[in-house]
Amino acid sequence: MKLYAERTFRIDTENAFKVGPHIDRVEEEIGAVVKLNLGEPDFPVPRHIKDEIKRQLDLDNTHYCDPKGLITLRQAIAKQVGETRGLKVSAERVVVFPGGKPSIGLVQQVYCSPGNEVIYPSPGFPIYESFIHYVEGVPVPLHLDESSNFTFTPEQLSQLITPRTKLIYLNFPSNPTGGVASPEQLEAIAAVIRDRCPLEVRVYSDEIYENIIFDGNIHHSIASLPGMESRTIIASGFSKTYAWTGGRIGYAVFPTEEEADVFKNMNINYFSCVPPYNQEAARVALESPLSLPAVSRMVETFQKRRDVIWEKLNRVEGITCQKPGGAFYLFPNISAVCESLGLIDHHRRMNASDREETSPAGLFQMFALYHHHVAVLARRSFGRFGSEGKHYIRLSTASDLEVLEDGVRRLNAAVEDREGVKQFLAVRPDIR
Repeated sequence: MKLYAERTFRIDTENAFKVGPHIDRVEEEIGAVVKLNLGEPDFPVPRHIKDEIKRQLDLDNTHYCDPKGLITLRQAIAKQVGETRGLKVSAERVVVFPGGKPSIGLVQQVYCSPGNEVIYPSPGFPIYESFIHYVEGVPVPLHLDESSNFTFTPEQLSQLITPRTKLIYLNFPSNPTGGVASPEQLEAIAAVIRDRCPLEVRVYSDEIYENIIFDGNIHHSIASLPGMESRTIIASGFSKTYAWTGGRIGYAVFPTEEEADVFKNMNINYFSCVPPYNQEAARVALESPLSLPAVSRMVETFQKRRDVIWEKLNRVEGITCQKPGGAFYLFPNISAVCESLGLIDHHRRMNASDREETSPAGLFQMFALYHHHVAVLARRSFGRFGSEGKHYIRLSTASDLEVLEDGVRRLNAAVEDREGVKQFLAVRPDIR
């Protein structure tokens, strides 16, 4: 008898956590690392939200509560989602989760049977792909096109839909690319879904970056379009908008109350409930007039950082980068860098098992970390299937501008360091 169930090893992890021990090793053995790998706003939680957490703790609001989420918070979410998307949303369709991740995996467990196909953006948030094999589904990556600012065409989506399609993930603004779909693109995507998909196919619209959008644009949700509310799960949360990643407050609005009750039961079995003191603070975040200026200041800062670093990245020889429309990432193309440093040829010559564990961009990621002490994430961290031949890295702009500029200088030095690459490839300190 084996210790572990076979499915245990079908689930993957988030590579952002895999690189952590390497960063620790470099900092212990060599010195400080410029960390451009973190998908976490570098701002404090707004004061009025922290004050409400403290107040709720002082009220001893620390006990079990409704597994679906506090009615006060669900009402606030329903009101906000309804007003921003032009929908009439009942609080009974809202379920509160401990962060944005649980609903990503739970929807596959609830809606997908073995053999069902799951369409998801690639590159995309890695947890979409991670769960598919766990539920014995079939991964169907929807490749995002750099030439269209990492969106996709309706034709691309249409070609992937089959009678076995059960779930479609959308993510705008996107992690890792910052891509934003226009209203016209969303309308065309919705038309394909209405035409090609039965009513029981669910669209999971991950809108966690909905408030971090640049250049005077506003967020648009596919759920707002005709015929889509009844098909769409709207998922968002408080981690990114309020720089509150440790608060673990996420939510989803389901097409029906019946579906929401199913996920309430999943919460009961997995989590019991989300801490009520954080839920009340989340309600304040949605309702307080102090929230908008705090969020606006953060978004303005992210846009300024984007503009400066985007320009500097495009000055580095061998790097090209699209200007993202939202989120707080840059996703430069380093194909020419990988070619000039010999990383593509080196990767091609590796034995099959070693080659499977990395990529040319992955080699550059580790070289930049171990030799130039700057941490980024390679394209393969955001979806393995279909990542072959795609040479990109993700940079987070969640650091002061001086730190970001130092990071770009270090990346530039890595790009020019041909002798250093040879030394790195000969020793591979990342696999010690």
